[in-house]
Amino acid sequence: MAQHIVRSAIAGSLLALAVSACGTATGTAVGAGAGAAVGAGTGYGAGKGALIGAGVGAAAGAVYDITKHNN
Repeated sequence: MAQHIVRSAIAGSLLALAVSACGTATGTAVGAGAGAAVGAGTGYGAGKGALIGAGVGAAAGAVYDITKHNN
């Protein structure tokens, strides 16, 4: 079950990365995929890892968007 969640999260992350031009959305998707993978790998739980990763990725993507907008 955890592997299915991780694979789905990674596939969704890659799709969002390819389609989205928004750094916040891309950061969220990539963070969720990475968090799910780490959470499943460590036994913490793919769902919890995806939530934490999505939050961190969204924050990083927003910072990226702001810095690129100001250049």
